[in-house]
Amino acid sequence: METKTKNPLWTRDFTIITVGSVISMFGNSMAGFAMSLMVLDYTGSTMLYAVYLMTYTVPKLIVPIISGAVLDRFSRKKMIYTLDYTMGTIYLLVGILLMRGWFSFPLFALFSLLIGSISSIYMVAYDSFYPLLITEGNYSKAYSIASVLETLAMFMVPVATFLYNLVGLGPLLLANAVCFLMAATLEVNIKAEEKYIEKQSMRQDTKDMGHVERMLFDIKEGFLYLFSEKGLLVIAVYFLFSAMAGGASDVICLPYLKSHYKNGEYLFMCIFGMSFLGRGLGGMFHYRRKLPAKYKFYIALLVYIIIGVFEGLYLYVPVKIAMGLGLIVGIGGVTSYTIRISSTQSYVPDETKGRFNGAFQVLSTSGALLAQLMAGVLTVYMDQRAVLLLFELLSVFAAIAFVGTNRKYVKPIYNRNM
Repeated sequence: METKTKNPLWTRDFTIITVGSVISMFGNSMAGFAMSLMVLDYTGSTMLYAVYLMTYTVPKLIVPIISGAVLDRFSRKKMIYTLDYTMGTIYLLVGILLMRGWFSFPLFALFSLLIGSISSIYMVAYDSFYPLLITEGNYSKAYSIASVLETLAMFMVPVATFLYNLVGLGPLLLANAVCFLMAATLEVNIKAEEKYIEKQSMRQDTKDMGHVERMLFDIKEGFLYLFSEKGLLVIAVYFLFSAMAGGASDVICLPYLKSHYKNGEYLFMCIFGMSFLGRGLGGMFHYRRKLPAKYKFYIALLVYIIIGVFEGLYLYVPVKIAMGLGLIVGIGGVTSYTIRISSTQSYVPDETKGRFNGAFQVLSTSGALLAQLMAGVLTVYMDQRAVLLLFELLSVFAAIAFVGTNRKYVKPIYNRNM
């Protein structure tokens, strides 16, 4: 049951970051899916589609590590609204070019690489700044809201498909640009103090270091912290394999449905739309109630197994059954997310959050990128459904082998009241 807290969650700063997130998420979800459809329409190749996804993913192998070190000494708030203004400007320019008839796959892949690089920095900044705006005792509730908002944003995917077929990609990118610019204008007004900056500046062991030397020292220190916390390390390693399953799904599901069914993109939306609906329902539950702390670890482990098995069956079963599996996966996914993110972000010290989130992102991205490449190649020689099932079962094995066998390290992190 939910425990009562005297601390209000909906403070001025938390409200601003939430509203800003809603605006940017809605625009980005709409534009992102439309961009995927355009690449598939122009190339007609699963392999080139995988290359396109990889150009967005590759920067996440390096950029989060560097940005995590910088953001533990720099204002995360300033970074967030600066990058939102930058993204808005880039989408505006590319949208205008597309409306004038410009398209080249190599140049579009470079555009994706640039957006991926900026997004890599942004996500570390956002993930490390967001917990600072949550009042004590409200971590689970706050992250359930974040999950519901992400879910609602994904319901823009059907709108994106309709508008893409109606007006093309250019106008959607212009709409996304407006969303980013609006979000940045709101985020400028956040007033939260970032006390970790002063704490880091007072450290004597890095006082005489140059900028590059200090950054390398901070990167090393971040990894040392992760390896010293075995529970956090186990969680991060499992999510590397979970990201591999997600990467394979990204490469396989949409192309498979588009190539095997008439209007396959709409079937894709039906299946994954039910997953997003499940996330929304689960998020509303977690907003109203807290899971019993002593059961969180076992709930998370069970969810990891269920998600892997059910997602692996998506393309083998009739669409209606796949939609039912998607609903269960969505409910489980938001439960997993809420337990993991609220536990780790409340556990890691503020002055280390940037480096932890950067390292976590790199591990997850490594898994996703490796799987996108491997899945793209394997689909040339194997049935696409079998490739997806293989990666999903690998994530199930990882959940049992890493999380399950290291419960004494993970339990103290997951089984906490937040």
